[in-house]
Amino acid sequence: MSNEMLPNASQSTAPDMDRDQALALDVERLLRFGKKHKLVRDLDIIVARNTLLDILGLSAPFEGTVPKEDFDTPTEILEHMLDLSAEKGLFDNTVPQYRINFETRLMGAMMPRESEVCKKFRKLYAKKGPQAATDWFYDLCVVSNYIRTAQIARNIQWDTKTPYGDLEITINLTKPEKDPKVIAMERLQPKSGYPQCMLCKENIGYAGRINFPARQTHRIVPLNLAGEQFYLQYSPYAYFHEHCIILHDEHKPMEMTRQTLAEIFDFVAQFPHYTCGSNADLPIVGGSILSHSHFQGGRYVFPMQKAKIRTSLYNPRYPGVQVGILNWPVSAVRLIGRSSQQVQNAANDIMDTWRGWSDESVDVLAKTGDTPHNTVTPILHYDDDQGYILDLAPRNNRTTEQYPDGIFHPHKEYHNIKKENIGLIEVMGLAILPARLKDQGAAIADILSGKAPNTSREEGSSLAIHADWIDSLVAKYGTALSHDKAEKAVRDEIGIVFSHVLENAGVFKQDAAGQAAFLRFMKAAGFAPVK
Repeated sequence: MSNEMLPNASQSTAPDMDRDQALALDVERLLRFGKKHKLVRDLDIIVARNTLLDILGLSAPFEGTVPKEDFDTPTEILEHMLDLSAEKGLFDNTVPQYRINFETRLMGAMMPRESEVCKKFRKLYAKKGPQAATDWFYDLCVVSNYIRTAQIARNIQWDTKTPYGDLEITINLTKPEKDPKVIAMERLQPKSGYPQCMLCKENIGYAGRINFPARQTHRIVPLNLAGEQFYLQYSPYAYFHEHCIILHDEHKPMEMTRQTLAEIFDFVAQFPHYTCGSNADLPIVGGSILSHSHFQGGRYVFPMQKAKIRTSLYNPRYPGVQVGILNWPVSAVRLIGRSSQQVQNAANDIMDTWRGWSDESVDVLAKTGDTPHNTVTPILHYDDDQGYILDLAPRNNRTTEQYPDGIFHPHKEYHNIKKENIGLIEVMGLAILPARLKDQGAAIADILSGKAPNTSREEGSSLAIHADWIDSLVAKYGTALSHDKAEKAVRDEIGIVFSHVLENAGVFKQDAAGQAAFLRFMKAAGFAPVK
């Protein structure tokens, strides 16, 4: 924290320091932060200072005493600069995206060039190993405020016990909901095909616009994966620790092939301290960006990785690979082995069989006409004791009149909690739930504690989407819980709903018929139960 009092947005600027002087002081504070964290050094500081003076419309730098400070991130300095810049009319402070974009522009003046980042990463990897390289790169992204740790810290998180183990629940508050003004402004924006998407390498240094985030602080490092050019970057709104994205050099659609698996295995071989997985390559069961081939990973142990094997299997073709059906709500097979190639070969047998597999008894059809429905979600990590551990989840995106959003998609009775696609992160047991649940959950807790009446059936109620659910909670808990118990009950029940959502996404259900169908499929792929 700061060792001296500084002017802030809630206080009047000192009489002897007008707004431009305060901004000029903030420039020096930011430069001192940048030097401490090795964003800028030596003559680079002069360039960064002049760039910031230009952005802020300042004619000369601050020449007084700069207070000594010790910040881990530049957030506090930047917030003060942004308030003053808005007062000066440098951006429209009523539009949150303009504020974010202007902040990114300021920090962009402090960033090392892309080539310098790549050189430093390669040097660290060669001399000190992959973890040293990613530690440095991740820290760069934090201290540059590219990874928005202050906003991420506002997310609400808890664990919920289920028959499958603990699931992790997150109410995501990092991305503010758009207000009508912003939506209207976005509609007036001319269509732009540049960058083609938010994953393309052309995002490096991009200034952004009302409907596209600024990326002056964005940096990537090149990787060769199974002969293909990829880049490693971090997610600015990390859903878990060191949440990284591995993006293909070309803007080309997601695929799930033998080559894809080879690329994932190559990544984990190069960065064995990271988990790596891929969203499926089909709508509904895929992620939000299917147009650009990419993987996601990070230095994190997901709930799925703690799941136990329910049914052990074997295939004589792969004696070095342990195989089993997981006790997990989303149908999944685990393969374990020290030989990367053997695990890949076994996984490819499962994947190839699944592509053509149909079983109408469990609503699985491989195709409708020429339209494919079957694909997989792979998740890989490395363990020093066991070797490569691959969790492979078969997915199906078929829709029906009864389930227009998808048979294996969150069903309508759970849309009050989760309506969006179940992608890679949630398959692994980490729920990313909408921000609205913060206030709605608090209001429901007030009902269960008797502090407020149940208004969910009244016209225009913000709780209308939860009406049936609230009725069931009142029947279960009553309306006389203590405040703490009411809050815990709501959180537990949200987590339970998430477990049901994952069960919806599972192609082989947890009942006897579903598990029998799972074994039939695995037998067709060459795997039989261990007797």
